[in-house]
Amino acid sequence: MPQVPPPKRHPYDQWSPDARALDLVGDKWTLLIVRDLAAGPRRFVELQRVLPGISTEQLRSRLNRMVADGMLTRKRYREVPPRVDYELTPRARDLMPVLAELALWGYRWAWSMPRAGERVDMGAIFRLVPGLLRATGRRGEVECTITNGHREGGPLTLTVKLSERGSDVVEQASDAPAARITGDTRAWVSAFAPGGHMGGLTISGDNAIAEHLIEQLGRAESGAVDASDRAVA
Repeated sequence: MPQVPPPKRHPYDQWSPDARALDLVGDKWTLLIVRDLAAGPRRFVELQRVLPGISTEQLRSRLNRMVADGMLTRKRYREVPPRVDYELTPRARDLMPVLAELALWGYRWAWSMPRAGERVDMGAIFRLVPGLLRATGRRGEVECTITNGHREGGPLTLTVKLSERGSDVVEQASDAPAARITGDTRAWVSAFAPGGHMGGLTISGDNAIAEHLIEQLGRAESGAVDASDRAVA
């Protein structure tokens, strides 16, 4: 398959660190690609699955640019059909705290119940874990399952690994979780929505660490405000 050339860059032409950063990540999709690779390498088709709204050509050109900019590595496997994995470099992984701050701003000023036509992918929120849960004071693994979390309708299971120094997330089951949280998309939306509650989720194991995870990831640190507050702010 011929390679699509990277999109033409439109730099800000300003000698300041924020402008230099925006030269690399200030376009549409780049930060979301970083977020969706936070849980580990993905193939092109997997990125297409978790990024609704991006065309095949857009995604291919964006990945090419990010590889050229040292944000991603591209690993090719000698398989039939051909397999190519994309993975974050340390340079890109350093953006996770930036994404976390952006997400917290979104919780505070832009959060609401899902809009009509807006795709709900709980995995997108969980992939923010490395930035949002930097030092929780808790240790242990929490296995989280969205019973209808895949586009095909099957379950999506992620394991959040909490430690005193930081946190990580992988898209696989845990061998020995401290707690398990299970629910369908509706239940998870209720837990993370403004004024949310966990009543629709099933928790087993250590309730305290499970509830701590949901509060930290969803809303406890966000200082969320409702639409009327935003209108007068």
